[in-house]
Amino acid sequence: MKCIDRIKQILAAVLLVSVLFTGCSQQITVKNPYDVYESPRAYGLNVTVTTESDQTFFAKDLCVAGTEDLLSQNVTASLSEAAGLFDVKNHTLKFGKNIYGRVYPASTTKILTAYVALKHGDLAATATVTEQELQLEAGSSVCGLSVGDTVSLEELLYGLLLCSGNDAANVIADLVAGSTEKFADMMNQEALALGATNSHFINPHGLHSEEHYTTVYDMYLIFQAALKEEKFAAIINSQLHTAAITKSTGESASLNWENTNKYMNGEAETPEGVEVLGGKTGTTNDAGYCLVLYSKNNSGVPHISIVYKSDSRENLYYEMTELLLESAK
Repeated sequence: MKCIDRIKQILAAVLLVSVLFTGCSQQITVKNPYDVYESPRAYGLNVTVTTESDQTFFAKDLCVAGTEDLLSQNVTASLSEAAGLFDVKNHTLKFGKNIYGRVYPASTTKILTAYVALKHGDLAATATVTEQELQLEAGSSVCGLSVGDTVSLEELLYGLLLCSGNDAANVIADLVAGSTEKFADMMNQEALALGATNSHFINPHGLHSEEHYTTVYDMYLIFQAALKEEKFAAIINSQLHTAAITKSTGESASLNWENTNKYMNGEAETPEGVEVLGGKTGTTNDAGYCLVLYSKNNSGVPHISIVYKSDSRENLYYEMTELLLESAK
């Protein structure tokens, strides 16, 4: 389902702002307010609009969805709070349930963390793990870093995305931005630039906070941008990774990390006609069970599928499998 209502609203707003800034006080009647190629100069506005071939629209390569749910009799809608299936090639929404409703992202936050790190960091840069970076709530998912370990940003990204290391997330934030607070500012800036205007992030790992939230549609926007980063796509497509680190003693050591995505590690069966290329899991008490997934069907059409706040891991993968079957059609 594609719509241009939002684009029309934005254009109308731009036209209004242009009027305000020109200091024009007379009433202006616009005959064709949504014709972006009709020169605003006809209405006394000092705005230059070029030809159609010169225009670049923000949503040109995006799935633009309406506000109504788009359900399917083949997908059990009661298993989660929000879900979406996006056809990346044809820019269409194939399934949508509460895609603009606020949800807690848990560790799917790390998709944005990785995007920010890849955009602003240096993969070869190294960090030495501090005690403060390992101060995490009990039961927090970690990738096994120790105080004094020296590790590269590239290795940290594997620990972040494969085994969902909250310790790796903290080290990345300090390495790239100098602090969690500054990194969170970068996360919010990048999210807004991608159009994710209904999200707010305060940490790089996704541990619960009332002020840390997103939506299915916003995470689609963030994930599709991250997938354009070659390193990101390669990492989430990995099943296992052996990371090289240097201990505080100067000795070389390694850590083995396995993908928490059950489609990638073989614990969940991928439906026929679909190839899962990676994704990111997330779980907290408040967020429930979450999964963001990238796949292609037999025709080579890429899809992004998202399930948020499922009540169990079993139901999470059950609904996701139903969405993957929808993508195969």
